[in-house]
Amino acid sequence: MITKLEEIIEKAKSGKKKTLAIAVAQDEVVLKAVYEAVSENIINAVLVGDEDKIISIAKNLNIDLSKFKIIDEKDIKKAAAKAVQLVVNKEADFIMKGMLGTADLLRAVLNKECGLKTNNLLSHVMVYETSNYHKLILLTDGGMVTYPELKDKVGIIKNAVNLAHVLGVDCPKVAPICAVEVVNSNMQATLDAAALTAMSQRGQLKGCIIDGPLGLDNAISKEAAKHKGIISDVAGDSDILLVPNIEAGNFLGKSLTYFAGAESAGVILGAKCPVVLVSRADSAQSKLYSIALGATLV
Repeated sequence: MITKLEEIIEKAKSGKKKTLAIAVAQDEVVLKAVYEAVSENIINAVLVGDEDKIISIAKNLNIDLSKFKIIDEKDIKKAAAKAVQLVVNKEADFIMKGMLGTADLLRAVLNKECGLKTNNLLSHVMVYETSNYHKLILLTDGGMVTYPELKDKVGIIKNAVNLAHVLGVDCPKVAPICAVEVVNSNMQATLDAAALTAMSQRGQLKGCIIDGPLGLDNAISKEAAKHKGIISDVAGDSDILLVPNIEAGNFLGKSLTYFAGAESAGVILGAKCPVVLVSRADSAQSKLYSIALGATLV
């Protein structure tokens, strides 16, 4: 089982080298991360975007662009479409967001005629490593599905469980996070958590164990769970935190980064290939981990 983000890089290196298409690649931090990934022999890369700006940024960073293929496209929406088309044409294996809005990239990904849409729900999964927890923790969905209903949460869990399996977690423990750890008819998240738990127990959701509702404290702390009298295989040992909505996931993820100093990697799953997507404010190291994570999922 992978327990460190660095191990994801090693796993990506050990497999067949994949090709990454970067949509609107004229971004300093993105180019740093992509250059590092290419230099470490994790990927090959195709830079789609404004070639003049890419060259200028590369010059300032002392990046040797001879290692890259560049497709000059100054229009942001067309650059996103071309990056997607590279995957459709099997000239690239997965894609990454550069200097453009998430909505612009997803429009290209979800294009019915020439995109990467499947019948699966698209959801965002972050993988965090923090010294305050004994293993990697997956957080979903703080970046894609805004207010998921029960059926959406099923799709979100399936995507996260598939990722956990790739990381070597045979039967990931899923904690549907709520404000309280009891079912309350006035709190829809607790009703959904109870339904997901029952679905897991009946074998409707396979390859994982789900138990909830759980508060964040007892999902990650055995002491907190013991103090509240919670007996659960998931409590204190969660692999996946399922949040009730995008705000909760966004706040929790940024708290892990900025308060707890956690390192992270992030991808969108559910399309025909992984979409590497992290915050524009995230570090080059986080983006490197995200590239490696995407490469292991292809």
